Amino acid sequence: MRMISKETLQALRERYPKGTRVELVHMDDVQAPPVGTKGTVSGVDDMGSIMVAWDNGCGLSVAYGVDACRKVE
Repeated sequence: MRMISKETLQALRERYPKGTRVELVHMDDVQAPPVGTKGTVSGVDDMGSIMVAWDNGCGLSVAYGVDACRKVE
């Protein structure tokens, strides 16, 4: 597990506030939704994982330092 600084955690929370739309770029999990799946951020936890309600019903979070998503404008 990677540690995250308070400053980085705050920056993630500012970049991905609740309601932000994101698209999955990479997720290192066999049960991950397909790359390109879109979803809505429900928050960022204390470990820096971005909690996402994926449009396909999946609820896996984007793990800080392992997985990647991008904001959809």
